[in-house]
Amino acid sequence: MLIQSPALATLKRVRHAFFTRAGGVSDGVYASLNGGLGSNDDRAHVNENRKRMAAALEVAEGALAMAFQVHSPDAIVATHPWTRDGRPRADAVVTATPGLAVGVTIADCGPVLLADEAAGVVGAVHAGWKGALDGVIESAVAAMEKLGAQRTRIVAAIGPLIRKESYEVGPEFVARFRADDPGNRCYFTTAEQPGHAMFDLPGYIARKLLLARVGMIQDLGIDTYADETHFYSYRRSVHRKEADYGRLVAAIALTPI
Repeated sequence: MLIQSPALATLKRVRHAFFTRAGGVSDGVYASLNGGLGSNDDRAHVNENRKRMAAALEVAEGALAMAFQVHSPDAIVATHPWTRDGRPRADAVVTATPGLAVGVTIADCGPVLLADEAAGVVGAVHAGWKGALDGVIESAVAAMEKLGAQRTRIVAAIGPLIRKESYEVGPEFVARFRADDPGNRCYFTTAEQPGHAMFDLPGYIARKLLLARVGMIQDLGIDTYADETHFYSYRRSVHRKEADYGRLVAAIALTPI
């Protein structure tokens, strides 16, 4: 049902999970632990799935704060969960509130969980290519600092996401990254299709975390596209011309003192 980062698992006050698609009640293309309110899945199924996620994180039912994700560079502080219609638009959520889990949904984009156990601050980041390029990781680290975290103490884990072997992009995509920084060429390798390239999203995310001076970075090395048994994948659903797709959830919480 869930995968954990060995680095985050050593932190006694932190509970976290990169949930797989197993262990839920949804069916069809959503089978089975779909956490996406933005999907067309039965809302009762999604609510039950999120209830199970909260239990796995050892927080109260409903104590899971996730924003309305828009591929932005924006980070927000959560002190309580939001209603579905009251969710702020952001792509990173941080908190210093014990017993409140913060999370993100993904289906190929990069989930990054962050924790400074000493300061009692945690965060979750939805780092797709656009958010990562525009600064969502830097925003999350800065938001954690405002709550008392020290970036050199932060432990960061990069969860299941689409990896270079599965991520073919066009020339305009490559040009955008190289225009931002010519050094970004190292995250692309030649694809079979002329003019296209394979993009190393986790490598790019790791570099962003390194430049943000995060103390420890761990990449779990898992490809969502390549493992249909355990993970949803937006790109896989597009290639198969499926009507919709499930959303994975990555979440982190502080235990009450």
